[in-house]
Amino acid sequence: MKRILVLGGTRFFGKKLVEQLLKQNHQVTIVTRGVSTNPFGEQVEHLQVDRQDEAAFKAAVAGRNFDVVYDNICYSPNEAKAFCDIFNGSIGKLVFTSTLSTYEATGKPHAEADFNPHHYDIIMGDTADFTYGEGKRLAEAVFYKHAKFPVVAVRFPIVMGEDDYTRRLHFHIERIVNNEPIGFVNMDAEMSFIQASEAADFLAWVGMNDVEGPINATANGHISLKQLIELIEEKTGERAKIALLGTDEIRSPYAIPASWYMTTEKAQQAGFVFSELNDWLPTLVEAIVEKTPKK
Repeated sequence: MKRILVLGGTRFFGKKLVEQLLKQNHQVTIVTRGVSTNPFGEQVEHLQVDRQDEAAFKAAVAGRNFDVVYDNICYSPNEAKAFCDIFNGSIGKLVFTSTLSTYEATGKPHAEADFNPHHYDIIMGDTADFTYGEGKRLAEAVFYKHAKFPVVAVRFPIVMGEDDYTRRLHFHIERIVNNEPIGFVNMDAEMSFIQASEAADFLAWVGMNDVEGPINATANGHISLKQLIELIEEKTGERAKIALLGTDEIRSPYAIPASWYMTTEKAQQAGFVFSELNDWLPTLVEAIVEKTPKK
C-alpha cells in the first residue's frame, strides 16, 4: 500500500484514477478548492485548499510524506515551481499530467524527444500568461530543473469519454444532430485520442512502475477529421454541415492545420498495452448520440 496524493481527482479521468487507486488498496488523499464535491466520502482523506495560495497549500501538507503525487491540474511554471518548493524532500515521485500540446501540429508523429524540457528556456508566469501548450511546456521545464524527486510527464492527446466536461466530442455530435455548421481548417488532418478510463489506467500504472521522464500515452491508431465526421454521420443518420474556418462559435475544437499525433514506443517497451482506437471510438460516439436530443 502506498500513500498517494491526487490534485485534480474529482472529475473525468482524475476521478477514474482515484477509483483505480482505491481498488488497489492505496491510501489516497485528494486536494480540492471545495468547488467540486468529494465523490469518495470517507474512502479518501480530503484536504480543502487552493493550490494557488502557496502558503496555505504548504501548511495543509506540512509534515506529510507521500510515495506518489499525481498533479492533473498544473498549467503554469509558477504552479510547478511552487509545487517543487513545497514538496522537495517529502515525496517519492511526481506523475504530472502533460499534453500532446507540447508538440506542434506539424503533420508528423511525435516521439518524446521532439520536445526536450531539460533544454527549454524558462519564463515564469501564471496560467493566463501563456497558451495551454506553452504553459505545459514551461511547467515540464520547471519540474525537471527544480524537482528533487523523480518526475514523469505523461503527455496525453485529447481525452474522450461520455462524462468529458470539456464536451469536445459532444460539440460535433450535438451540431450534427441539430443540423448546425462546424468549422474546420483541414479535414484530412489526423488525430489520436485516448479514452478516460485508459488515461486513468495509464496514470496508475506509471505511478507504480519504474518510469521517469516524458512519456506519450495514446490509443493505438489515428483518425482523420473527415473520417470522424463520417462516423458521427453514420451514428446520427444526419449529414454534417461543414464550413472551412468559420467563426469561433462554430469552429471545431479539433480544427487543426495538420496531422497531430504521437508514437508510444517508450510506454510499450516499458510494458503498457494500449487499446485500439477503432475498438472503442464508434461505441463512444453511439453512446453520446443516444443521449443527445434535438433542439
